This record gives sequence, structure tokens and C-alpha cells, in this order.
Amino acid sequence: MEEIKLTQYSHGAGCGCKIAPAVLDTILHSAIKYDADKNLLVGNDTRDDAAVYDLGDGNAIISTTDFFMPIVDDPYDFGRIASANAISDVYAMGGKPILAIAILGWPINKIDASIAQKVLEGSRAICAEAGITLAGGHSIDSPEPIFGLAVNGIVPITNLKKNSTAELGCKLFLTKALGVGILTTAQKKGILQPAQEQIAKESMVKLNKFGETLGNLSWVHALTDVTGFGLLGHLTEMCEGSHLSAEINYELVPQIPGLKDYLMQNSIPGGTGRNWASYGSKISIHPASTILPQENELAPELAILADPQTSGGLLIAVDAAHESEMIALLKANGFPAECCTAFGSLTASKNNYTISVL
Repeated sequence: MEEIKLTQYSHGAGCGCKIAPAVLDTILHSAIKYDADKNLLVGNDTRDDAAVYDLGDGNAIISTTDFFMPIVDDPYDFGRIASANAISDVYAMGGKPILAIAILGWPINKIDASIAQKVLEGSRAICAEAGITLAGGHSIDSPEPIFGLAVNGIVPITNLKKNSTAELGCKLFLTKALGVGILTTAQKKGILQPAQEQIAKESMVKLNKFGETLGNLSWVHALTDVTGFGLLGHLTEMCEGSHLSAEINYELVPQIPGLKDYLMQNSIPGGTGRNWASYGSKISIHPASTILPQENELAPELAILADPQTSGGLLIAVDAAHESEMIALLKANGFPAECCTAFGSLTASKNNYTISVL
């Protein structure tokens, strides 16, 4: 059978397919008023990672869905990545996944059904790693390949983490290095260095199981995962939901090495520009002369911070008094050194910006 390269059949890639934040705000706006459901603990009003419903026994069910078009050519890896990305939303709420069903769109007149079967096999492998079953799903004939999961999880309500509950002074940590979107774009362009061919895939298939551990920690005040809106976008959501601002040290933000070389070769996902257009006005750069965009082009540093991540890491807001404990816990769980240092902190809300990049 002729080798199939899935990325050739889609106009977007991974979480870079996401609709830009500003456009999403328009879509989600509604004039319809609903009676408040006292059991709905988390809806879409805070842009959190999943919906959460009180079961009445001290526990809550977490419900989420995520799907996208191929970010890699290999169908098995596509299934693994899309599944790890969807399951991550449960971990980002401090919960434990319990069940998944598949969402599949497939151009059956273009790509053989046996390739879709490999996508599902990849999904089953990741679900097994997460300790859950791929229990069913739904499929349609679509012009582009699409795959993802709807996932349910469970969490003790006392362990529930939101992105909108950060507190003043919290230290910020990130569990995966940024740059997946840049590397996958470089691979599609044929300029990715052989030594870096596996970095993005290995990052994207890694489950964020650490989120379940974080759910047990009262001094972890807020939690989310970094996906299609990039670090700046998801941190903006955390700040705005918590009525705070943030200061981040660019040099301490975990990054995959060599990203600037690819950016200089125009290896920039389409989602990067859409992200910056949506929230760039909320970002302050100091000193401005060092990384300010020139001639209407996004400076490399900002392109990295706005890079759409697929199955990205957990963004953690930790009580400052427990910073050393967080560092020790990250090290004990095998996270790389660059992820074991706080890269920023949450500050009092400012009128003129949400995030300051130092």
C-alpha cells in the first residue's frame, strides 16, 4: 500500500486548528438566559478545561471533548496524540479519567479505512495507558481526517482544580517545554533536523497524569493545560478568571532547544498569528526594545510564547509558600530540570495589561 501522509489531507494541524480566542468569544456569546443548575460546578463561563457536575456524594463527574486534524503523518501516532490531548482535560481539573468514546471524521473516498483503523489502535493504546476503555464513539464521512475523544472523569469535589482560582503571589510552573507547533510545522516543511524528529511526538503522547496528583494538593490553587492558544493565551485565561495579572521571565519558560532557527526559516504555525491577534494587546514586553515585533512581524520570543501546543503541559499556579515543595515533587516525578523552576508569578491586576514578559 502506498504510504499515506495524513498531514497532506488537512488544512490545519492538531490544536493549531482551534478557532482563535477572539472569534470563539463571538461564537459563545448568547442572549438566552438559562436557570442556574446548582449541580453544575464548572461550565464554560470561565473557559475552563472541562465541565464538572456534582454527583451529590462528595464526588463530581468531569466531561470534556477534544478533536482535531492530523499533526503527524503516521496514523497510529495521530491516534495516540489526539487521545492524550483529550484525556489531558480531565487531568487538568485534578481528576481521574474513567471512560472515553471516539470522534472520527474520515474522507473514505480518499484514504483507505484501514488507515482509520490504525488511528483507533493508537487511541486504544493511550487509553490503556490512562487505565480507561475506548468504549464506543461516532464516525462520519468528512472531507478531512478528524479524530478525538469525548472523555469522562471523576474527582472528589475537594480536589477539583480550576483555571480561575489562582491567588495573588502564586508561582507558575509548566510541565512540558514549548515549541511543539514550531517543530511540527518544520517537519511539514521538510526542514526539521533529524536529531529533533522525535521530540514533538514524544512530548505530545505523554499523558498529563501528574494532574491527578496535583488534585490532592491544597496549595495548588489553579490548574490548566496549555494547548492551542499557546502559553500566553491560557495564562491570560487564568489571569482574567482569577482577576489577576502575571509577570513571567522569558528566559525561565521551558522551551525546546533550537526553536529560533526554525522561526528564522518561517516555520510558524498559522495559529500563532491568530493567537497574537486575539490577545497581543494584553501583553506587555520589558524592555520593549529587546523582543518587540519589528515591521509587523512577530518576534521569535513572542512566537514561541504564542505557539499553539498540541497535548501541551500543565500550567500550575502554586502558593508561593510551597514553591520548594513543588520543585521537589516535580523532580521526584522525573520532570526535566527546565520544568522544575518557577517561570513567573501572579500579581495584582493591572488596567493596561494582563501579562508582563520580562
